[in-house]
Amino acid sequence: MEALENIIMNQKAIALLKKWDPFEVGVDSYDAEAADVVAALQGIDDPTKLAKIIQNVYEYSFEQWIPFEKCVAISYKLIAIKFEAKCII
Repeated sequence: MEALENIIMNQKAIALLKKWDPFEVGVDSYDAEAADVVAALQGIDDPTKLAKIIQNVYEYSFEQWIPFEKCVAISYKLIAIKFEAKCII
């Protein structure tokens, strides 16, 4: 991925994850988790693998479990952002 594509993807993915708010604690409460998930997104194209990472990252930070289906849903959106960024340039 080129640098500009990567920047665009990162910005959009972070914005999506910050809005997601799976634990309803406020959308500004997920900076570290969003960064971890976006870092994982760099090397993952499989929504199921990404969903498992999302579930683990958020569970580790908040000691709460997110249903896997919710993680899969957000992972598809993130991977769509990734592939959309590749098509922009």
